[in-house]
Amino acid sequence: MSMSMSVPSLLGVFAHPDDESLSAGGVLARHAAAGARTGVVTATWAAGTRRAAELAEALRVLGAGEPRMLGFADARVPQSAPDSVPFIEAPLDEAVRRLVAHLRDFRPEVVVTHDAYGGLPGHPDHVHTHRVTVLAVQAAGLDQLYPDAGEPWQPSALYLATHPRSVVPALTEVIGVRKAVYSVPDEQITAAVDVGPWLEQKVAAVLAHRSEVERGAMPGVIAGLPAEGRERLLSTEWYIRHSPAPVVAAQGVDSPGPAQWTFLAGAQPSTR
Repeated sequence: MSMSMSVPSLLGVFAHPDDESLSAGGVLARHAAAGARTGVVTATWAAGTRRAAELAEALRVLGAGEPRMLGFADARVPQSAPDSVPFIEAPLDEAVRRLVAHLRDFRPEVVVTHDAYGGLPGHPDHVHTHRVTVLAVQAAGLDQLYPDAGEPWQPSALYLATHPRSVVPALTEVIGVRKAVYSVPDEQITAAVDVGPWLEQKVAAVLAHRSEVERGAMPGVIAGLPAEGRERLLSTEWYIRHSPAPVVAAQGVDSPGPAQWTFLAGAQPSTR
């Protein structure tokens, strides 16, 4: 069996350009290096904007194909998509339909998105992306929902990018005090993935978001860190596995299939 057949296809769904690199850049690069199909859907910002161009460069670095954009506006930046409503104000059914179309087109085995808090900063767009993705992953496999959005496809697994509570002190020491920091109890973590071998790619993808570097957002913080600080902050990615459909549970957790490859090969699974 070829490597590309044994490694599951992976689609990330994130709120803004740069979230894919910060939250799951290592796993995306790891999958691509193993020959898997990888891609990213971004909920906000429109094609033709500077940040869309930066996203395209970051995805090139990660081997994650061309940008897939839902086209909504960033909640805090109306000019991000001048002809569209803010993502958090869009009709929920329309947001889910657009994402279902991408899921059915790409047909990923694994989907990765923000956790229910929206990650460390708890940005409202992150939280809403989590909610829309959970609904869309369920809906994508149901043939009577959104029949005009493509042939049904049910991803095998949904993983939520997150941070365990125990690492927050070390992370905040590296990045400084933030307005809010959201994390989950350590026992909720399904796996901690060592992405050290792909750290250089991940950092390059983060820094490709040059407008965020320039304005001093998280990519800017990372740009100013020494190598040791970047390693502490970015060399591990934490995930919670969320079963999107009953069929996943029926497969049995004792016999992991290809969809669990990313997190069980070289990862440190939870000891629960």
